[in-house]
Amino acid sequence: MLNIEVTSGAQIYLAELLEKQNVEGIAVRLFVTQPGTTYAETCLAYCRPEEVNAEDEIMDLEHLRFYIERNSIPYLDEAFIDYAQDRMGGQLTIKAPNAKVPKVSADSPMEEQINYILYSEINPGLASHGGEVKLIGLVDEDEGPIAVLKFGGGCQGCSAVDMTLKDGVERTLIDKVPGLIGVRDETDHSQRANAYFK
Repeated sequence: MLNIEVTSGAQIYLAELLEKQNVEGIAVRLFVTQPGTTYAETCLAYCRPEEVNAEDEIMDLEHLRFYIERNSIPYLDEAFIDYAQDRMGGQLTIKAPNAKVPKVSADSPMEEQINYILYSEINPGLASHGGEVKLIGLVDEDEGPIAVLKFGGGCQGCSAVDMTLKDGVERTLIDKVPGLIGVRDETDHSQRANAYFK
């Protein structure tokens, strides 16, 4: 079931835009470009009857119809679309907290679980230092899988990266991803140009 909220203000605003198109049966298409990446963007577009895809999910609301691109559905979970009136006219806001990384469950593949934690919990903290960490892959050791990570931005070449890796990143991932036994850093820390702590 789709978990997308469109406020009545947004519905009325979008319905008025559709009306101005003067096309019978025109609706709104909702999709995410580059879903699951840091470049993900949540988009709305006009959807004429001839542009409807048979695989689209249909969401009928009081004032209009949405066609939702099937591949975007996991990334649109908990999306919120609102329109707020202001002195300059108004602003349409789209919030899709899972666009960059879809929400995961215990059944999701380990890579998806790790990426979700990196993007939702770990990277927001590293961003304050201009840093980030990403998953390169998983390596199977005798004891179990190890996540291979790469740091970037202010974390690359940072003198505190070992502490960040062991006390922050590794502990969080092992606590939250069942079966994961450790992490390995594959960053070239000899590059220190943008390091937060030199």
